[in-house]
Amino acid sequence: MQKAWFYEEYGIRAAALNPIDFKRRQRPIFPSDFPVVPGCDMAGVVVAKGTGVTKFDLGDAVYGNIQDFNAPGKLKQLGTLAEFIAVEETLVAMKPQNLSFEEAASLPLAVETAIEGFVTAGFKEGQTVFIVGGAGGVGTLAVQLAKHFYSASYVVATCSSAKVDFVKKLGADKVIDYTNTKYEEIEEKFDFLYDTIGDSKNSFVVAKDEAPIIDITWPPSHPRAVYSSLTVSGENLEMLRPYLENGKLKAIIDPTGPYAFTDVIEAFRYLETGRARGKVIISLFPTENTPSFVSHELGSNQMPRRVAVGASVF
Repeated sequence: MQKAWFYEEYGIRAAALNPIDFKRRQRPIFPSDFPVVPGCDMAGVVVAKGTGVTKFDLGDAVYGNIQDFNAPGKLKQLGTLAEFIAVEETLVAMKPQNLSFEEAASLPLAVETAIEGFVTAGFKEGQTVFIVGGAGGVGTLAVQLAKHFYSASYVVATCSSAKVDFVKKLGADKVIDYTNTKYEEIEEKFDFLYDTIGDSKNSFVVAKDEAPIIDITWPPSHPRAVYSSLTVSGENLEMLRPYLENGKLKAIIDPTGPYAFTDVIEAFRYLETGRARGKVIISLFPTENTPSFVSHELGSNQMPRRVAVGASVF
């Protein structure tokens, strides 16, 4: 018999919504079995583990993106809007101690996507970068990574008028209000154009002649643009731990949240407006109200390389 731990009430803490969640609902962009439970990102507590798991123990606070989009076969049918999920240990990491579960849940898919863009572009220290969509879930992290992790010499980002000061505080050297300035009016040219909103058909004009153009939407809207997806890896999350714990890299949660599970439909509606500032979070337990543990015995082990996580409680 294997011993595991469960919360007396629930075993999950927080999840984040991403555009992929409503796009999966709108059209079958990835092969899936139905019914589908949405959700890629989570932060929670390990309540059981397989015999082959070596990185985590019961009771560990972890976070990660459970959907490996590059793995063969179909996406997982059961996502993180659930009481418990099973996930490969290679996809998750220990939650930074200074982050709440809600903050940790906001990071995985967006930060993995942001990292992949810089890797795909071959970005080098000291280069300049122009980030389209600096206030979105990926954009907020791309601005911070450019400045504090990849050591860009000059970071420029776009956003709407109301979010200019917000994006400046993230580390952008200059912020372009796209409601007042067209791309053609920007005289500077950049070593790297990072388009997080799928507007490369217009934004390409700010890139130098041979500069890489990354577009995280499929298909890219300009022939020069290269599509960048993400590498789902707990190691990438661990790599960022020092930057998260020293405050150089911050988790950005949209101020309308966190949403309760009973309001998840409203959370989806808001995300689909495209007006979110940071990530839209679903949370049942406030971080300060952690339920106590109760011991249970488990029978045969069916997940040798996976951990069962109280991810997001629904």
